Amino acid sequence: MKQVVQNYKTGELALLDVPVPGCKPGGVLVRTAYSLISTGTELMKVSEAGMSMLGKARSRPDQVAKVVQSVAVNGVPATYRKVMGKLDSYTPLGYSLCGVVEQVGDGIDDVKAGDLVACAGNEHALHAELNWVPKNLYSPVPDGLAPEHAAFGTVGSIALQGVRRGEPQLGDVALVIGLGLIGQLVVQLLAASGVRVVGADPDPVRCELAGRLGATACADPGSPAVEQAVAELTGGLGVDQVYLAAGGDSNQPVELAARLSRDRGRVVDIGKCRLDLPWNAYYEKELDVRFSRSYGPGRYDPEYELQGRDYPVGYVRWTERRNLACFLDLAARGRVDVGPLVSRTADFDDAVETYRSLQDGGLKAVAVLFRYPGQAVEAPAPEVAVPAVRRGGPVSAPARAAGTPVRLAFVGAGNYATSMLLPHLVGREGVELSAVVTTTALSAANAQRKFGFAGATTDLDAVLGDPAVDAVFVVTRHSSHAGLTRKALLAGKAVFVEKPLALSGDELAGVLAAVEESGNDRLQVGFNRRFAPLLREAMERFGARNGPGHVRCLVNAGRLDHGSWYLQQGTEGSRFVGEGGHFIDTASRLLGADPVSVYALTTPGGEDLQVVLRYPGGSTASIGYVTTGPAGFPKETIDLVADGRALRLDDFVRASVYDGRKRWVSSRLPKARDKGQSAQLAAFVRAVRTGGPMPVPLESLVATTAATLAVPAGLAAGVPVTLAGAR
Repeated sequence: MKQVVQNYKTGELALLDVPVPGCKPGGVLVRTAYSLISTGTELMKVSEAGMSMLGKARSRPDQVAKVVQSVAVNGVPATYRKVMGKLDSYTPLGYSLCGVVEQVGDGIDDVKAGDLVACAGNEHALHAELNWVPKNLYSPVPDGLAPEHAAFGTVGSIALQGVRRGEPQLGDVALVIGLGLIGQLVVQLLAASGVRVVGADPDPVRCELAGRLGATACADPGSPAVEQAVAELTGGLGVDQVYLAAGGDSNQPVELAARLSRDRGRVVDIGKCRLDLPWNAYYEKELDVRFSRSYGPGRYDPEYELQGRDYPVGYVRWTERRNLACFLDLAARGRVDVGPLVSRTADFDDAVETYRSLQDGGLKAVAVLFRYPGQAVEAPAPEVAVPAVRRGGPVSAPARAAGTPVRLAFVGAGNYATSMLLPHLVGREGVELSAVVTTTALSAANAQRKFGFAGATTDLDAVLGDPAVDAVFVVTRHSSHAGLTRKALLAGKAVFVEKPLALSGDELAGVLAAVEESGNDRLQVGFNRRFAPLLREAMERFGARNGPGHVRCLVNAGRLDHGSWYLQQGTEGSRFVGEGGHFIDTASRLLGADPVSVYALTTPGGEDLQVVLRYPGGSTASIGYVTTGPAGFPKETIDLVADGRALRLDDFVRASVYDGRKRWVSSRLPKARDKGQSAQLAAFVRAVRTGGPMPVPLESLVATTAATLAVPAGLAAGVPVTLAGAR
């Protein structure tokens, strides 16, 4: 078999043929599918090997001390031979992987041959085709977690143990210094724990990535922006914890930690940075300095790691292995997203070249994976269910007296509601704004004063229980959409909910369960673009389609401000899940069908997405969703090509149709672009007033939502996702 090794004396890296390890009792033989390069720990080891003997001595004073002691005991000649013999030997690299159990040793009963496991340990989870791994250093991979993501298990355990040492609590503010691989994971784990995070790193790309993964603010540690963010978030008190995830010889991290910590705050060292503690600063605040020992309790204990002797859970809740299982579970449930951290997946045969590229700076990466030839685990073809719509009985809209206005209630009165919806409803004939519900009394009062609501309240149940209210608008943060929609449907109200309808398959199923239970299917999702007058006119000019069509949509989404709640992926879902339904719905409208499969790709760092959808009859759609485009470029450019004809929509300002003989081009709109909000609201109000069908069939709303949710599943799996049950 092949294994990546390094000669510590010469610095030589090699992919060496070595014997297959035996399967000893108390462990399993694992065939590697993916292994992870730790761009911090491993590259530091690789760099040290390339140093001169003096450089090696300076970088490892602990080893120099051992040499001096050996000289005193054994003499110079014997010590020299011992040191040179050790240096002039191949040493292994790697400590985090995922693979398939090939053989089970005696005493192992929790896994069997063919099971997928994540493995840890710098002696057992090596960059090698086969590894023997003792029981306490592997954990089964949960269903649904891609093997390449499970390969992050060890580094995830390191980050998790570091967070545990900080003992964060809900509402805390933490500072993470160093936003490499471990730092990015620490940011996500803290954000998932209800902690507001400030990140510090000199690399703006890493700062931007941490912002997308949950950090409230990020900046260069030498800039005033970090101190300003801490001051604003803590009221000048200082952060509750500082996590040192940086390396190098600079003492800046520990000095910054002292400056920005609150009185009696905690400083946790996870990385390997210089620790010349400024005594006065740490003494005056009585700072609690803690070290995080690798993956957790059990590390460096041979009885635990090699002999499989576990610690009683009543005494040691989170051991090395339990941390590994916990991180895998978090990743499987989407609480931690390692996909954006993968900068490159390289073939194992190219391991030496990959290390050299990392070392010389040609490849700048947060994390790099090795994919093993012919052994990468093919995950089962992923599916995302498109739930069937079941109505609990005959559906009928309530009878309305002639001339009675449609009474609307708004739940939420944020920027979108007050700028894009309410202005189209105020003063509309046959519409009465009955009530506005917000979580803060002043917000409700402001909306009532500005838009003329008859009432303002913070009591949602009172509004839902009011028989005079005909329809409820749900215009709140994404995480509450499904729950509020479900409650309103069960209360018998027609519901207009802004996208997204749901952030998970379970939430979508919950909404449909409310439809089935209540028999109320009066639901509209705010997919307004299909109602845009210019799009409708262009489709009429294009005419009926006979053969398969292709839609291409380029979305220049732009970057978000660091403080935007859209970046809170742990609670509000990814940015595309929040907004992508708009573009999938538009493509479906142009093609006259719902998608049956989704394939998603992302750029390194996860900044830009390419989503390809397949439709019945051979039609396709591609959506390029980019955040790195120039600010002055149009946000949305949409093309439809079919039957020798082409339709183009330029940012809802101008449209054109070509058929080879004649060409139609719209006049430029005299006013601001119209993306269909007014027409959509008119259609919804009309449906509520007349009791007629809702503007978009519920089945189509469900299909678009399921397709949107399939995008993160497709990114995780790296293969097309089938929309099971699609029409």
